[in-house]
This record gives sequence, structure tokens and C-alpha cells, in this order.
Amino acid sequence: MMGKTDMDKGDDLLSTTSSGRKGSGRPVRLEPITWDGDKRVVRLIDQTLLPTELRYIDISAMDAMCEAIAELRVRGAPAIGIAGAFGVYLGVANRSFSSEKEFFEVLDGVCSEVACVRPTAVNLAWAVKRVKRVAGEVADSAYSRGERADPEALVEAILSEAIIMIDEDNKVCRAIGEYGASLIPDGASILTHCNAGALATAGWGTALAALYVAQEQGKEFRVWADETRPLLQGSRLTAFELMEAGIDVTVICDNMAASLMGRGEIDLVILGADRVAANGDVCNKIGTYGVACLAHMHDIPFFVACPTSTFDLSLASGAEIPIEQRNPREVTHGFGKQTAPDGVKVYNPAFDVTPHNLMSAIITERGIVRAPYGPGLAAIVRD
Repeated sequence: MMGKTDMDKGDDLLSTTSSGRKGSGRPVRLEPITWDGDKRVVRLIDQTLLPTELRYIDISAMDAMCEAIAELRVRGAPAIGIAGAFGVYLGVANRSFSSEKEFFEVLDGVCSEVACVRPTAVNLAWAVKRVKRVAGEVADSAYSRGERADPEALVEAILSEAIIMIDEDNKVCRAIGEYGASLIPDGASILTHCNAGALATAGWGTALAALYVAQEQGKEFRVWADETRPLLQGSRLTAFELMEAGIDVTVICDNMAASLMGRGEIDLVILGADRVAANGDVCNKIGTYGVACLAHMHDIPFFVACPTSTFDLSLASGAEIPIEQRNPREVTHGFGKQTAPDGVKVYNPAFDVTPHNLMSAIITERGIVRAPYGPGLAAIVRD
């Protein structure tokens, strides 16, 4: 992972700006990924520096985008998908192609490279396939007119689709928020795990969108945010953005949730997803399964919020979802300090799978799906 000194060099792959913490006190939502048309760069919040520094990085090359995805500078399934779409664009932009055939040969390689950076979140592969399909449709349209497609037009079509995905994601997440807010009673005490907010999307979030909409509606509630070890996305990211939005949030260690539930301090759980299988099994940040078991034991509603693009109905169950294994140093040397013996074995999966029978509902932009999830998910995708 790049250090701060390396990032400040601002080479042709990546440059940075820093705004620091906002001092106005006005509730705001963050924009983690945007397109700067004047500079022709993708601007990201470097989430590895939060919560102590709000720094934006400008990315102008595919390799830098792949690094940003791999090193969690950008993370969260929807945001990863958008970043991947821009990564494909950057992989074919500013290149000379002798023919349409050469363009598609290069595009195939670029798509393969970008799609494999993080294997679990289905949105990355979904977005890469989408922009690749759009390029193919532009070429087919040219054929229908008896013409050859201009490679420059194909490149711009990919860029246009990636930009569309930002606006589309905001609309989808807002809709998820509307449905999710209907499940949040006034005065609720809510537990969430990892980060499924603005920082995981283009600006609204999935699970946290429900909180933002509930806040707009004037509802009073409080949030308990699991730290989410080993990378602390809950304490670093969720707590940061909820405080920025003026929402009451308290950070807890992951092993404190059971105690709170036992004392009656939690009314509901809401979190996001990185992939949902056809039977409703949900793959999300490691620790989600444990939270679901605790909620089930204490008879607490457990809600998953995600866009339909996170559904992978080609997989019969969560057992078929590939689970990304992360660097052992995330556990043994968390944030630069050694916390385990040299040479110790480490098991560090980024995600786990929660069986569908532990969930109360899956909240999507098209409505709320309840058991039986198989036919419910299939029907909502068809609608």
C-alpha cells in the first residue's frame, strides 16, 4: 500500500488533494467517486486515510484504479463496480487503435484484468460486463449501418456508461433508502456492521441510505456501529460518515453486540451485502454471520439492504460464492503495529456467508423481499 509520501508525489497515475475535516457543522453526505470531465480523471476519497484525513485522489490510469480497488482506497460493492467501469475506460483511453478488431482485443484483456482484482463482490464483474456490452452494442449499431465502428467512439461510449452508473447508483440507493426507512420505527436503536453507506456507493449508501431517509423524515434514532475488524470499516468509515451527517452514532467492538442485544439495547440490525445467491444466502463483510446468529437468538429483526445488481442468481446458494482471502498482515500488523507473534498462521477471509433463514428481509430498490427468498428474488429481478 502506498504511504502518504508516495501519494503526495502526484505522478501521472494518481494525484491527491486534501480537504481535512469539515468545520461548518452542517450535516453532509460524502461523494466517494466522481468524474472530473475537465481534468479527465476519476476522483476518489482515499478511504484508507479515514477518519483522520479526508483526502481525494485523482486517478488517470487503469493500473492506479486497480491498485485503489485492491488496497481498499475505494470499497463497497456498488462503489467497486463504478470504479471498475471507469477502470475499463482508463485501460482503453488515450491509446491508438489501428482497427476495431484491435480495440476489442485490448478491451478483452483490460476487462479480464479489472474484473479479477476483487473476486467476491459481484458488482465489479457486473459493471465490467456492462461497459463491455455497451461497446459491443455501439459496434453492432455501426454494422447495421454498413459502417465500421470508430474506436474513439467506442472508448467514449464506455466512459458515458460509467458516468451514467454514478447517477443511476444514486437513484437506486435513494430508492433502497425509501423502502428501508419504512422499517425503522421512531426512537429505534440500530446496529450496523462494516460500512454500507455513502462511502460504499456513489453517495447515498445501501443500508445507511435507510438511515439518511429516516433522518429526512424527522425520525429520532441512534446507531451502534461495530468496529468491524480487522480493518475497522465500522469505526473508521461508518462512524465518520454518520457523524458528518449529524446522526447519533456509538462505536462498539465486534464482541460487544451480544451484550447489547441481551440488555435489550438493539431494536433492529441493518447492513449491506456484496453478493446474494439465488436462495437468498447473503455474502457480506466477515462477522455478518455472527451478528445474524445473535439477532436470531434474541428475536431481533435482521435486514440486508442492497441493489438488485448485487444478486447473483446463477449461484444456487452461498456455498458457491468465492471468498476473498486478504493479506495476513492486516491481522498481525494492524495499522502498522505488530499484534501477533512472528510466523503465526493467520486466517483472514474478507467475507462470510449468512444463510437466508436468519434474515427478516432483503431491501432493494424495487421493494422488500421476504421469505421464501428464491421465488421472491427471481420475481423482483423480472419486474
